[in-house]
Amino acid sequence: MKITSLEPTRCLPVPDAGFGALRTARGNLPLESVDVSADISGLVAGVEVTQGFRNPYDVTLEATYVFPLPDRAAVTGFRMEADDRVIEGVLKERGQARADYDQALREGKRAAIAEEDRPDVFTIRVGNLLPGERVTVRLTLSQPLPYEDGAATFRFPLVVAPRYIPGTPLDGPGSGDGTAPDTDAVPDASRITPPVLLPGFPDPVRLSLTATIDAAGLDLREMASSLHVVEEEVHEKEGHEKEGRTVRLRPGERLDRDFILRLSFDASTALQLDGEGAFSLTVLPPALESPRAPRDLVLLLDRSGSMGGWKMVAARRAAARIVDTLTEQDRFAVLTFDSVVEQAFEGLVTASDRNRYRAVEHLSRVDARGGTELLEPLRQAISLLHDQAGRERVLVLVTDGQVGHEDQILEQTGGALSSMRVHTVGIDRAVNAGFLGRLAGLGAGRCELVESEDRLDAAMEQIHRRIGAPLVTDLSLKDLDVEPGTVTHLGSIFPGVPLRVYGRYRNGSSVTVRGLASGTPWEQQVTGTVADNPAIRAVWARAYLRELEDRYAMGEHELEAQIVRVSLENGVLCRFTAYVAVDTRKVAEGEPEHRVIQPVEPPSGWELPQNPPMMPFMAQAAVMAAPSFRAMSVPDPGFAPGQGHGFAGGAQETGASDIAAPGAPGAPGGGAGRGFGGGSAGGRMSPPPPFAPPPAPRPGASGLESVRTQLVVELDRLKALVGGPDPLYLADLGSRLSALAAFLGGHSELSALAQELQAAELPGTDAEALRTRAIEVLTTLTSGSPSPSPSSPSTPRRPFWKRT
Repeated sequence: MKITSLEPTRCLPVPDAGFGALRTARGNLPLESVDVSADISGLVAGVEVTQGFRNPYDVTLEATYVFPLPDRAAVTGFRMEADDRVIEGVLKERGQARADYDQALREGKRAAIAEEDRPDVFTIRVGNLLPGERVTVRLTLSQPLPYEDGAATFRFPLVVAPRYIPGTPLDGPGSGDGTAPDTDAVPDASRITPPVLLPGFPDPVRLSLTATIDAAGLDLREMASSLHVVEEEVHEKEGHEKEGRTVRLRPGERLDRDFILRLSFDASTALQLDGEGAFSLTVLPPALESPRAPRDLVLLLDRSGSMGGWKMVAARRAAARIVDTLTEQDRFAVLTFDSVVEQAFEGLVTASDRNRYRAVEHLSRVDARGGTELLEPLRQAISLLHDQAGRERVLVLVTDGQVGHEDQILEQTGGALSSMRVHTVGIDRAVNAGFLGRLAGLGAGRCELVESEDRLDAAMEQIHRRIGAPLVTDLSLKDLDVEPGTVTHLGSIFPGVPLRVYGRYRNGSSVTVRGLASGTPWEQQVTGTVADNPAIRAVWARAYLRELEDRYAMGEHELEAQIVRVSLENGVLCRFTAYVAVDTRKVAEGEPEHRVIQPVEPPSGWELPQNPPMMPFMAQAAVMAAPSFRAMSVPDPGFAPGQGHGFAGGAQETGASDIAAPGAPGAPGGGAGRGFGGGSAGGRMSPPPPFAPPPAPRPGASGLESVRTQLVVELDRLKALVGGPDPLYLADLGSRLSALAAFLGGHSELSALAQELQAAELPGTDAEALRTRAIEVLTTLTSGSPSPSPSSPSTPRRPFWKRT
């Protein structure tokens, strides 16, 4: 074995390094800390999220962070703090905000922008951070707490889990720097797929979370945190009268699962008027019993690769519990799906003891595999639930909801789903709650989230009642003079679940809720109280915008102007607006010299699929999370310049800039986790995300076809490089190709090229010749379906936030 000495200048000691410190050839990760501070009063939480960034480089930096927020939260404030300066963000139409941000960077000014990519996925970019500089970004939001069965739930997501991305990759530069290419089904896939760190990655982001609870006059009986260990403090007034409680997250927790706090107390029927035209109505379910009509029920169970481990066990149990609730008067069907759809039996069958046993037996054999192709099973379920007089039509979806093509699903199925009852059961510690809530909202059903097997029994008791008939239907409001078209969806009243309605009003101090209970008229009058609470207007605006955005996704594109107007008038962020903060002081000579996308933690509780219909997850993860340097070239009009190349573990082999993830599994070949990852070179497409469907087999491919997509990606990146190849990039490319060769069980040409590239960092190596050699070999290996040239014309695309 030959041991090569490194130049002393490449091994400088780090003054503040210690055990567990993380350094790489290019520096630390840019995100240092996340602090969440929540003030909970009754059924509303006011939250401030503080993100701390630091530039560890000796050049100016732009940092990108893709992160989640509660799907029903209204983001009402944005602030950047740097160099003893405080810059308040301004809410603008999204295209204008991006233009202002880009112009500020070109002028050498410090700037930040916050954008919504999904109801629960957001992106922050902070640009022109000076070397060594720390910048703080603060988001302010108001969040309603769902309440049922005597308990309110404060759920705060902390990680964006990998999502299944279907469709054909689009030509032209990507809209973001994630690990998946934009596709015709998910035109912004590259914005919602941040690179993922290896499990156990050292030196995690510092997380702090506190929640102060004021029961607002209600008797708070119990608090329970289901996924985290918390510490509790009780605040008292004089005379030992309890004033409130504060819970704090135990130090050292990682950003890898939702924070969930359940508060047990008795809510009350109430009408709150903010004095400025917004109202909030809560109506407790009446003490009624409703006879149940016969049901036609279709159960959809997600068996995709992301459902592996405890999630699959819980999903099977949940599905079996749902089947057990059926009676002889009901009919049902069970569909399990991944990349294909399987039925327990043909069509709807009577829920006899024999058929229910057959269904449970079918469910017991279901294991995780494949991709989350949700659209086709929804279509089949809609077809089965054709209108039958006198029968209630119910669809129950059990899934983690980790898909990226939410808008496409709503556009093609939303109209039909709105005519039946839709219930969703989300099983995950980082569930796609926003999408599952939208589906359930369309069908006036319930969305129940299950974060652990311990939580399953209680959740299924609630779903059991939802599957039954609602207590009150055909709801309407009278007496209060509401503004037409501003009242959020009324739905129905179910046992144990209060009715929550928001809207705008012109006059009045009380409201009468009317409906039908067992076919007979029912009404309840509620007297209003004036509350000086700006959260009422913000929560109404967010709920109203969600409904408008869902209608837009289903084809009503003329609503765009109304969505922008409502967002700007009420100061609430939405898909067509963005917050932008621009410092007036010039701090740099121009655009940032380096760009990084912050990788995220792997979601807690996820297990790698055993038999996915594609290259194994770890081989693909080695490509997904491997280094990739984005060349700043050919900016796409209407999009920000390329945002960078983050860090992630996953590629194999070792070198001077390697970073180890103690205890973490390596990529095939047994190498350690390695530096920078996740960006897309020159705006070209990146490897597909986990659980993507495989390419169709090609005769004579000899196994190479299974990794061909990744080779095309690497070829595109090489062609897109400008200003000469970086030897570190070429060496990292060699490690990725070595991982693919190992996955194939050995491939002479690929292995030889990988070995040549891994020597790129040695003194005297001709990097340009290596680049040319790599392009020639990869072109030969991928011949038969050439990839588009970065300079070739592409079909113009609408801005990604106007996706259909």
